[in-house]
Amino acid sequence: MKVIVQIPCLNEEQTLPLVLSTIPRSIEGVDELEILVIDDGSTDRTVEVARELGVHHIVRHPRNMGLARSFRDGVHFALAHGADIVVNTDGDNQYPQERIPDLVRPLLDGVADIAIGDRQTQKIAHFSAGKKLLQKIGSKVVNIAADTDLPDAASGFRAYSRHALMHLNIVTQFSYCMETIIQAGNKRMRIASVPVDTNPKTRESRLFKSNWQHVWRSSQAIMRSYLMFKPFVVFATIAIGLGLAGAIPFIRYAILVGLGVAGDHLQSLILGVLLLVGAIISLALGIIADLLRINRVLLEESLERTKELQYGPDPMPASGDPRNAGLR
Repeated sequence: MKVIVQIPCLNEEQTLPLVLSTIPRSIEGVDELEILVIDDGSTDRTVEVARELGVHHIVRHPRNMGLARSFRDGVHFALAHGADIVVNTDGDNQYPQERIPDLVRPLLDGVADIAIGDRQTQKIAHFSAGKKLLQKIGSKVVNIAADTDLPDAASGFRAYSRHALMHLNIVTQFSYCMETIIQAGNKRMRIASVPVDTNPKTRESRLFKSNWQHVWRSSQAIMRSYLMFKPFVVFATIAIGLGLAGAIPFIRYAILVGLGVAGDHLQSLILGVLLLVGAIISLALGIIADLLRINRVLLEESLERTKELQYGPDPMPASGDPRNAGLR
C-alpha cells in the first residue's frame, strides 16, 4: 500500500516547513509514504525549501496554472508512480497534517473511496459570519447536486483512492473541490467525512479576491458539473416553467374572448406563443444535451481504459464491469 501526500504550492517558502514537519512519516497499514510538492509557478524559494527538507517528488509549472490544474497534474504524477491513495493538503498549513492517518483510515478499511476533512467551519474563529453562512449554503447546494450529505464540501483536505482517481476527470480551471464531489456522488462513489480542527490562519486566500468572487466562480463550477450529469433535468425544468408561464396569457385571452373584448388584447396571444416556443426550444436543447451526456459517458469509459494502460489496472473495478466476470 503506497500513499502519496501532495501539496499544491504558490510562494509557500514560509509555511511549507510547517506543513512538512507535521506530515506523519509512517501510517499503520501503509508500506510506503511519499511527499509530492506541486509548484504552481512560485517566484520565491518554495522549490529550494522543499528540496532542502527532503521532499521526494516535485512537479513544477513554469507559470501559475491554478489550483485545479495543480491538483490534476499531481494526481497524474502520483498514479504514474504507483500511488494507491493520494492525500491532498494545502501549502499554507491550514489543515492538520497529523490527522492524515485518520483521513486515510476509511480508505484503508475499504469503507470509502474518498475521505474529506470536515473543518467544522462554524468553529473557525477567523471566518466571518457571512463566510460561515456562504460555506453552509455552498455545501448544501453541492450536496443537492451530488446527492450526498457532506458538512464541508469546500474542504481541500482529502484522501482519494486509486479507484476514485481513475474515474474522476477534472475539467474546471478554478477549484477541483466542488467538481470532484459532484462527479463522485453521481458515479455512486463512497464518500466519508472526517471531523478535523484547522490550524491558525497564516495568510489570506490566493484562490479568490473576495467572498463574492468565490461564490460566483464556485457557482459556475457547480452548475457546469451538474449539467454534465443531469442536463435534461435542467432544461426540462426550464421548459415546464416557460410552458406554465405561456399558458397564462392564453387563459387570459380565452377569458377576454368570453367577455367579448379579446380584439384589443392580441399581445396576450403573442406573449403566450413566445413563451411556448421558448419551452419547446428548451425541451429540444434538453434532449440534445442528454444525448451529449451519453456520448460523454462513453468517452469517459474510453479514458478510463486509457488510464489503465498508462497507470496500471484499476484495483477495484465497478460492479457490472466486464472485468468482474467470473469473480465471486
